[in-house]
Amino acid sequence: MANSPAPLAALSAQLTEQSSALATSAISPLTPPPYLDLVRRAQDVDALAEQVLKLCVQQARDAGHTWQEVGDLLGVTRQAAFQRFGKPIDPRTGEPMDKTVHITDAAERAIRLVTDILEDRMADARPSFNAEVLAAFTDEVRGNTLASVTGLVGAYEGFGEGEPFVRRIGDHTVVDVPLRYEAGAMKARVAFDADEKVAGFFILAPEAP
Repeated sequence: MANSPAPLAALSAQLTEQSSALATSAISPLTPPPYLDLVRRAQDVDALAEQVLKLCVQQARDAGHTWQEVGDLLGVTRQAAFQRFGKPIDPRTGEPMDKTVHITDAAERAIRLVTDILEDRMADARPSFNAEVLAAFTDEVRGNTLASVTGLVGAYEGFGEGEPFVRRIGDHTVVDVPLRYEAGAMKARVAFDADEKVAGFFILAPEAP
């Protein structure tokens, strides 16, 4: 049965075993560990921990807990929790939606785009836009957008703390890039369409879903 505790117990046992092996290798005083092997072991532990976390969230949801409760516990919004752990059904097909991120360099592309837009290199940014964004995101719109953000949080100072957050939402790959401003944090959101073109660019408050 998919929702039984057996898979969680088995994965938790594997996690305990691999964590113990990693700790033993890391603290051995006799022979220095091969550090790349430690990286591999740590990566295996991280992957198992993610599977355990997903199963725990699934069981919490099956028990009736809300996405708000899950998000509060994890320190994220309920929408972020749903995007990470939820299993949405495509209303067009009735099938589970594909959440796989197929653009493997989406974070790097988003960072380049954000840099080009914020540093006024629109000639470099525009080739990545789809037709709708190319028509709508004029120099005037860019200027008005950045002026509005400056009015809220002051001058742009650089990228913020943390890694870009990449996920698949419907037919789009969406990346949130942390930004640092004079008087507070913001984030740039870049959406890529199925053709890997930029379908949207926004600057939002960090807590925006």
